[in-house]
Amino acid sequence: MPVAKGTSLDPARTRAAILEAATAAFYDHGLDGVGVANLCSRTGVSKETLYRHFGSKQGLIEAVLEARSDKVTRWLRAAADSAGPDPADRLAAVFDALAGWHGEPGFRGCALVNAATQHHEGPARAVAARHLDRRLALLEDIATLAGARDPGVLARQLLMLVSGSTTAADLHPGSEPAARHAREAALTLLAAAVPAR
Repeated sequence: MPVAKGTSLDPARTRAAILEAATAAFYDHGLDGVGVANLCSRTGVSKETLYRHFGSKQGLIEAVLEARSDKVTRWLRAAADSAGPDPADRLAAVFDALAGWHGEPGFRGCALVNAATQHHEGPARAVAARHLDRRLALLEDIATLAGARDPGVLARQLLMLVSGSTTAADLHPGSEPAARHAREAALTLLAAAVPAR
């Protein structure tokens, strides 16, 4: 982003613009499908500026993935919160949000899982693992609220449905909406995990 002569630079805005452009580029082309020169061209910044903000391409990848995890975690938690206090409604809202995302043009699966698949060792994998932990925490909160016998086990089962539906939606897009089927299975698991009162 070229700056007019005499204009002061806003480091936070520059960093945000680089993150935004890199997020789209990495999602569309993969971590290894976009070079530093291409990223600089997309954002209009020099390599020096990119390295000043992120240290390296690896640092940029890590920042992109952390920001993506933060955004997705807030989005799914907000979907659950907007459904009210009933655990089944909260769980259904998570899968409804996923179904909407899966149907968006340009959907290419989970950016964090995709990154961890490309870079199975190192920061990408570590960020993806933390991301799944955050998703697991949301699901365990729902399981605990429902009074499940073993909220941790139920949360892991639900995580498999969340992750599996996203993978199926990406790799088998012509089939029935994966999140809808996962939603039904998740609600069945939730009902079975709660002791009769």
